[in-house]
Amino acid sequence: MTSQKGSKTAPGRSTTMADVAKLAGVGKMTVSRLLSGSANVSKETAERVQRAIRMLNYQPNELARSLRSPHSKTIALILPYLYDPFFATCAHAVSTVATQHGYSVLITTSDEKTDIEQQQVAHMLRRRIDGMIIIPAPNEEDYLRGKDFESVHIVTLDRPATHSRFDSVLVNNRAGARAGVAHLIEHGHKTIAFLGLAKDLFTMQARYNGYREAMTGAGLTPELYIECRSNEETVTLVHSLLTEKRPPTALFAGNNLTMRYLLHALNMLRIDVPGQIALAGFDDFDIADVLQPALTVVRQPVYQVGEMAANLLFQRISRGEYPAKGHRVVLPTELVIRRSCGCHRESRVTFGAKSVADTTHE
Repeated sequence: MTSQKGSKTAPGRSTTMADVAKLAGVGKMTVSRLLSGSANVSKETAERVQRAIRMLNYQPNELARSLRSPHSKTIALILPYLYDPFFATCAHAVSTVATQHGYSVLITTSDEKTDIEQQQVAHMLRRRIDGMIIIPAPNEEDYLRGKDFESVHIVTLDRPATHSRFDSVLVNNRAGARAGVAHLIEHGHKTIAFLGLAKDLFTMQARYNGYREAMTGAGLTPELYIECRSNEETVTLVHSLLTEKRPPTALFAGNNLTMRYLLHALNMLRIDVPGQIALAGFDDFDIADVLQPALTVVRQPVYQVGEMAANLLFQRISRGEYPAKGHRVVLPTELVIRRSCGCHRESRVTFGAKSVADTTHE
């Protein structure tokens, strides 16, 4: 075995890969390949190299390594924004999986604007990232059809891209919303309003369709989609709704941001829930179970959505796959019954078993 003596480097000089190779008694290329994970050497040789690295406290130059390697060990994550707990939790899940694979994550936001998203995607490609996870802005599809993306690993989450070659991870939005609204109908409500964010969002469309199905299935007339863009606007909208000749007796919020707008409006207007109006919504959040009354919600497996998207991406990266047709993974939702709907007990019901589909829009 090669002697481990003389492991000191000259004062003021940084330890190099050549120093590690000399101390371990191997070639410099062997050290480089071991660090990149591509070397096929004996366990004894690998241990000698690792011991030399520790003794010399060698720190690889990651920038130089990335320039030499076809892999940057970095992925990109493009979100609409980070103030929504749903997107923040997805980002945490993606980062956790990336760390397990020895990757870093570059996170940026699009603010739901296609032009900003396209600029950020182009910027990430210049950074030589190994793959991308995107929550697409509305109407983003055209630019992803370009040749620049033919050899880029891309997975979308929460909303699909229309390109069938990209993998997507979604939840069963329609079934979840249908179950939540059906529960309100079981309480005897016949006039139920649906409130959500911009109606051109995939998730809002799917959840509104679930609302319509529940209403028409019960022989009731669905109301028009109501867009809520801010606290102030929602106060005005709710006041207008509740002063109509035939006001709704129940409200269904399309996501957690809409629910927060609604809670603010109902508090400002001093409306008792569920005494004057029943309330349910899509998305659970941290304090939903401690509010008075606790909120009845359709819970989606947020962490698992981000985790699944990251796992799919790393599968494609490791296999070098650019499929002509990707997978669409649909995860189940769960109706969590609390008090805001009028119930005096709490329970949970799961809707939409986990599945993989290529064309079904949920």
